[in-house]
Amino acid sequence: MPRIQRPIPITLLAWFAMLGWDFLLHGGLLARFYVADDPVLLSPLEAFQRIPLGYASFLMLAVLLVWLMPRFELKEGRAAFGFGVKIGALLWGSFVLGLVSIVRFDILLGAGWFIGQTLGLGIGAVVVQQAAAASNLKRVTFFVVLFFIVCASITVILQSTGLAPALIIAP
Repeated sequence: MPRIQRPIPITLLAWFAMLGWDFLLHGGLLARFYVADDPVLLSPLEAFQRIPLGYASFLMLAVLLVWLMPRFELKEGRAAFGFGVKIGALLWGSFVLGLVSIVRFDILLGAGWFIGQTLGLGIGAVVVQQAAAASNLKRVTFFVVLFFIVCASITVILQSTGLAPALIIAP
């Protein structure tokens, strides 16, 4: 992959895709952990208020992908996904292990964070690779928006059917 010609829009596309996955991961797949009475986790209101911090962390990871990926010859989506998963496993693995060493929390939640966020970096890496290789970002943008809508829709379905709890944000 040569030097990325449009780093800002590509970073934003990767970030948006990662946010879609994150919405599904935390609002759907891991939601039951966030409604449990756990002294380690913030209240739903506090967690909701801090969402911008989490989103900023994903923006930083998207910047990392755009900065690192041109240094490797990733000519297809599968190679980019593998690269993102490896980086994700190292980053999120070290993060979760660090938490386990000092904080009490459900180990299944830690495993969910590790697996889910690792996949999130794989998704972001595919978007970076596809966007960097594209002569026009319209097609990639369409698929990123579609991916976000699908993730949000699945989350809404999971919460509407009771398969995932909906958080109630009360002051």
